[in-house]
Amino acid sequence: MRDKVLIKEKMQRLIGMTTEFCDAYLDEEYKQLCEKLLKKMSRKKNVPFLSGRMEIWAAAIIHTIGVINFLFDKSFKPYISAGDISNYFGTSKSTISQKSRVIRDMFKLGYWDKEFSTAHVKKSDPFPEYKIFF
Repeated sequence: MRDKVLIKEKMQRLIGMTTEFCDAYLDEEYKQLCEKLLKKMSRKKNVPFLSGRMEIWAAAIIHTIGVINFLFDKSFKPYISAGDISNYFGTSKSTISQKSRVIRDMFKLGYWDKEFSTAHVKKSDPFPEYKIFF
């Protein structure tokens, strides 16, 4: 029972952190996708964000959603660099990139993911019937 309370507390804190960032630099859709990913992570048997710094997890969640939605490509809107995310949360760019990879591998997330892509990315999917992993 205590684990469920701890998971909920940490999840709410992470939602607050990602929401603040998305409100300041991204948009409502990114905010919702980050929250959706956090809730999915909280249902894992071994909840990954129970250990480690919350700032790293918050940055990694935003990074994960960003990678699969081309957030770091200047031709897409919104745009922000991975360095901007790490600076905001006071984390290392390589650390958040590594955690992001763990999350993407955990859920088999790739470009044009049906569950975690923005509407704009879904519309531009060149292969709507396939899922591309990286």
